[in-house]
Amino acid sequence: MYAGKQDILAAVQDILPQGVRCDYVLQGNPLGLGHAVLCAREVVGDDEPFFVHLPDDLISGDKGCLAQLNACYQATGCSVLAVEKIPPEKTSSYGVAAVDDDNRILAIVEKPAPADAPSNLGVVGRYLFTPAIFDKLEHTGEGSGGEIQLTDGIAALLADESVYAQPFVGQRYDCGSKLGYLKANIDYALEHDELAAPLRRHLAALHPEMETL
Repeated sequence: MYAGKQDILAAVQDILPQGVRCDYVLQGNPLGLGHAVLCAREVVGDDEPFFVHLPDDLISGDKGCLAQLNACYQATGCSVLAVEKIPPEKTSSYGVAAVDDDNRILAIVEKPAPADAPSNLGVVGRYLFTPAIFDKLEHTGEGSGGEIQLTDGIAALLADESVYAQPFVGQRYDCGSKLGYLKANIDYALEHDELAAPLRRHLAALHPEMETL
């Protein structure tokens, strides 16, 4: 069926960059994001900082979000969380952080009601942690929703070391929602050399007023 499809084979083989290895850890039970991060401790180790990258948040930009977090880490030596401004009615869907003038986090709360939110800065799915987060998660009990919340581990970490918020530059797509997933696919396709022109023609056929896309 796929005989001669060398371009498809190359695309699959090139997904993983040279020199990169994937290790897989099963969480076992859905006990929260904090528990999921803790499950990776044996693979990650306690010797150096590491990224946490949630796939349902897709972020595009001239400079990658992880690179922006790393720049902050290189300047501070501290854990860094990606944040963006969110509308008040959305606070119950995010960890929300209050920061000082240097973007050092003063407090962080998991999914607060709008009246209880410490700011309008929501934490999105990109983190750079020092290994100290693992010990905090080890002692973090059940939080919101009966889960081990990563936010609670971060709040405990604040007692021992600084944690910074990084308002990233880029476009975030919430691919955990149907609309966000569709928006991401359309926007990325419109930037793709092979897909952009036929997709524009398709959209224009559906809606003639979109011919100027």
